[in-house]
Order: sequence, then structure tokens, then C-alpha cells
Amino acid sequence: MTRTVLDLKGMKCPLPVLRANKRIKELGPGDELEALVTDQAAPGDFREFCDSAGHDFVACEEMDGHWSIVIRKKAA
Repeated sequence: MTRTVLDLKGMKCPLPVLRANKRIKELGPGDELEALVTDQAAPGDFREFCDSAGHDFVACEEMDGHWSIVIRKKAA
């Protein structure tokens, strides 16, 4: 399992989710994507994305003016 970090700070939704979706397609099953975002709507949008795509919403942590959102790619 690997973790890829994607800096999406400064982007407004839906761009963070669209960019994360593009990147997660390049990962293997069980790999994690950590998205760094500033848009306040992003945590909810990422939860909805995971629910609809079948990925696991692992964590969401607020840090110095941004969020770190970790999602795990679904099994094949």
C-alpha cells in the first residue's frame, strides 16, 4: 500500500474532487490518496465522492487553514 499526496489548496469545488478522481484512477487497489484542500465544502464533497465511487473515506483532519483528507481506493 502506498500513499500519494495531492496538494489541491486554493481550488474551489468541484475541482479538488475531479483532480482526486483522476489521480486515484492511477493508483492500485488499497492505495491511499491524501488530498490537501482549503475549500470548506471539500470534506463533504469527498465523503459523497467516496460513497458514490465505493472508496473508503479514511480520515479528515483540519490543520493550519486547510484539511487533510485521506481516501483509500476500493478493491478491484
